[in-house]
Formats: sequence, C-alpha cells, structure tokens
Amino acid sequence: MDQNKARVRFAPSPTGRLHLGSARTALYDFLLARQTGGQFILRLEDTDQKRFCPGSEDEIKRGLRWLGLDWDEGIDVGGAYGPYRQSERKEIYQEYARWLIEHDHAYYCFCSPERLDQVRKFQMANKEPTHYDGTCRKLDPETAQRRVLQGEKYVIRFKTPDEGSISFSDRLRGQITVENKNIDDYILVKSDGLAVYHLAAMVDDHCMNITHIIRGSEWLSTFPLHVHIVRAFGWQEPEWVHLSIFLKPSGKGKMSKRESADLMKDGYSIFVGDLQDLGYLPEAVINWIALMGWSYDDKTEFFTLNDLVEKFSLDHLNPAPAAINFSKMDYFNGQYIRKLSIPDLTAHVKPFFDKAGVAADEQTLLQVVPLIQERMVTLDECLERGEIFFQETVSPNPIDLAAKGLSASQSADVARKTLAILESFPDFSHETAETPLRVLAEEIGISAGQLFGIMRVAITGKTVSPPLLESMEIIGRPKVIERMRNAIRILDGMQGTNL
Repeated sequence: MDQNKARVRFAPSPTGRLHLGSARTALYDFLLARQTGGQFILRLEDTDQKRFCPGSEDEIKRGLRWLGLDWDEGIDVGGAYGPYRQSERKEIYQEYARWLIEHDHAYYCFCSPERLDQVRKFQMANKEPTHYDGTCRKLDPETAQRRVLQGEKYVIRFKTPDEGSISFSDRLRGQITVENKNIDDYILVKSDGLAVYHLAAMVDDHCMNITHIIRGSEWLSTFPLHVHIVRAFGWQEPEWVHLSIFLKPSGKGKMSKRESADLMKDGYSIFVGDLQDLGYLPEAVINWIALMGWSYDDKTEFFTLNDLVEKFSLDHLNPAPAAINFSKMDYFNGQYIRKLSIPDLTAHVKPFFDKAGVAADEQTLLQVVPLIQERMVTLDECLERGEIFFQETVSPNPIDLAAKGLSASQSADVARKTLAILESFPDFSHETAETPLRVLAEEIGISAGQLFGIMRVAITGKTVSPPLLESMEIIGRPKVIERMRNAIRILDGMQGTNL
C-alpha cells in the first residue's frame, strides 16, 4: 500500500440514530481520505444484537449521504476487504481468537454470570475496583480445551500481562503509559460465539489495512487493551486519534442523547436526520461540526467541503471538550441560505410547503423567495414568512389592526383612505404605490409607519412580514383589495371598544 494514502473507517453500531459526534468523526475520516487520495470505508459494527435498532442502518446511510460523505468501500458499495458487517465475519474473529489462545494471549473462561456477580459484589463491599479475578486464567490449557469439547459454556478473555506497563501514543494527547495491573482481562468472544468490539474492531482494522483510527474519546478507557491486542498479534499499529467530547450548550457536562427531547422544544437536535427536517443545510452543518474540535487559523470560519479537504490537518485538532453552540449553527445556516441562488433556495423550500399542505406553485415561489431569503435562519421558516402568499384569506388580530396611537375609528378611516388610493392605482408595482401612500400619511397627519402598519396586518395578517409593497405585487390586486375591505369591516366593528 501507498503509506501516504490514508485508509480510514467510520464504523458505527446500528443501535441508534446518527448524532453530531458520529457525524464529526465521519467527516474527519472523509477529509483525511480525500486529502491523501486514500479510501473512506463505512463498516457496520453490529455484533451487539441485543441493542440492535431497526432502521438505524438506513438512517446512518441517509445522514452521511445528506452531508455529502460518500464512502469508497463498505456496506452497499462493497470492496476487496468485505464483508463490511461484523455479523457476517464471525468465523474470521473466531480464527483470530483461537490464535490468541494458542499463543497464550487469551484463555477460555467458564465462570457463570452468577459467580461473576458474587465476585463483583465482594469487590465492591471491600471497596476494590471491579475486575475479573482470574480464576480461569489459572486453568491448565489442556483441561480448558477438554471442557470446551465437552460442550461446557464459555467466553474467551484476553490475557492481559499482570506485570509492568504499556506505553502508546495518541495523535492529540501524546504518549500515554498505563500499569498493566489496572487493565482487566476483557471478554473478547461472548458465549454465543460472537466477538465483542475489542477483538472485532482490531481484527477488522488490520484485515482492512486501516492506517488511522479516528474515534471518540469514550474509547480512551479501553485504549490500552486495544494496543495490547494489536501488539499480541504483532501487527503494525495504526495512528490513533481520539477526538474531543461534546459538552452541553451550557458547557457543563457531556452532551447526551437523553437531552434530545428538551432540545427539540427549542428547535434543535443532536441527530443529523432531525437537523435536515428542522431546515438546516448540509453545508452549514458540515462547516459547523468541522470547527468543533478543529481550526484552520484564528480568523477563518467559512469552509465548503472542498475547502475542508484542502485545509484539514490532524495537527490542528484540539483535545479540549467543545460546548455545542447551536446559535453558531443558526448563524452558519443563515449565511449559507443567503448564498444560495433563487432557484436553488426555491428548490430547498418547496418540500416544506408541500409537507405542510400549502399549494405553493413554483412560479409564485420564485417571486416570494427573494423577499424572505435575507431574514431566514432555517429553511422551515419559509412557511411562517411565505405562506401568506398562497392563502386565499388571512385572519388578522383585530387589536393589531389598530395603529399605535390611533383608535379603531381613526384606524378604520385611515384604512378607507388607503383603500381608495390602492383602488386608483393603474398597476400594483411597489414603485407606483410607495410615494402616493407616503403622501397620504402626511396629509392625514400620521406617520408612514402607522399607515403601513395598518396595511401590513390587513394584507398579511401579521405584524411582521416580508417587504410590504413588494408582497402586495405578488399577492395581487384582487386579494389585496378584499383584505383591506375586510380590515375596514373588522375595525368598524371595534368602534367603542377599549384598545
């Protein structure tokens, strides 16, 4: 293999949804592969059948593709190093596990769950660290083999050296040394014959020629075990990169999937699939998560995916925990929305109108989008800002129809005079309308803001809307005239009431 070309793998477990932490890992994998002309591999670590979540695999693939992170090898696309699902590699792991036993790096363990529970309770009662007590480690290999052949139930444990220490290096954290006595004899193969992550991942990484293992810092606790396994086989070690953790937006405590429900109340989520539904652009999400743990310099903050491929470097990763800043994601998303062409943004918002059952024809939508683009933060805001253009009628709040400082009667009189001006216009262009309406406001002794405020609520049903006069052009003369007449009827009915 060309040692300058990185072979990296994103290896999620199909036990849940694709979240921001996993998406960032996949992004960094992708960037390193593309930058070096290497390969980005999608591998599924599905040996934990108890936690298997139907639909998880499809959501992971959809999320990666939405972000633009296509893989070169792996599930769905194949490759020379398959299969790419661990559940289909059972025999491979068993072969390597037997090799470890034969070379005194692993052993059969016949301890029942009940006995292990008793050992654990004893250790806790004596305030000792919980660990396997090594009972089966002392068994004669021939005796252990005979018990296996007799059909006795067993697991396979790694035989961690009980003396000395192990030293290894992480790209972000440098040299790390751990005393072997503090490393448990972890289970490598369960009683059902399925390998656990510790063995399966290391075997797969070796068999698939993985050069860099980029993963979350939650794996630091078992990092010494993984190095022990790799060295027991005599394999060349990959470069290890353990990324920073994500903190809650407050900066206090690790971000957890359990917080997702509360976040959704504020229109946010840590799940990639939700972000798409909430109206975020993949370009903005990529830009945002890239900077949570990596920086190019102290001033550049906007990066396309191609920019990131060019500029990304493992040397600029930061091991410090990063607080999730959703306001920053909003900022990026608004900026990327404003960079879109009108046809592109129209194509992006059309599905939101369709999903809401709003019949937004494309021709009108192409006129509406320029009016709402500048103020949009998320794509789903197109409904709040743009549905008025596709409604037959609006239902203004009567209180809002009365201008500030004017009674309902005075506001109705302003509306009648405004309607007369509007009915006299030869066309409904905003250039035609603005000057006569401002002159009217001056003649009747009110501010243009008061007059336009009455018009805005009457015509759009809202106190805040896209530019009013441009909106009137799109809504059209018949609807504008009818909405003004309706506002007059409402204001007339309010006369004598306290505002």
